[in-house]
Amino acid sequence: MYRSLFPRDFFADMDRLQREMQQAFDLSPTIRGFGRHSFPALNVGTTPEAIEVYAFAPGVDPQSIEVHVEQGLLTISGERGSPLSQLDERASVHINERFAGKFRRALALPEDANGEAVTAQMREGLLHVTVPRKQATQPRRVQIQPAA
Repeated sequence: MYRSLFPRDFFADMDRLQREMQQAFDLSPTIRGFGRHSFPALNVGTTPEAIEVYAFAPGVDPQSIEVHVEQGLLTISGERGSPLSQLDERASVHINERFAGKFRRALALPEDANGEAVTAQMREGLLHVTVPRKQATQPRRVQIQPAA
């Protein structure tokens, strides 16, 4: 990929614009799924006991992340700062490919999800959210009483 460090390279800008337009209209799934440009990237899986959600958020302060469950919707939101804001005001940035700013991801939970017992842990940029499933009502035999 060619990317110029000079701010007025017209052909590099047109090449970048063409790639971005092509990616915007490319709706075919990839190894990363349909939401390629979403932050944080998510892995979601299920077990008989729980729904497991892994959010990959490197460089995000755990105190800036919020996890909410409301009406069957799990929401992960927060903000990731930019190290560029700490640069000298005379410095110019030529390439900035790292996402910075507010983010929000939402997932619809299945009906058997227990939103009251959700747990979340963050370690080394990996947020792990566990949503336990409700205990299924066990079938039981009803005893027939003789008529009185």
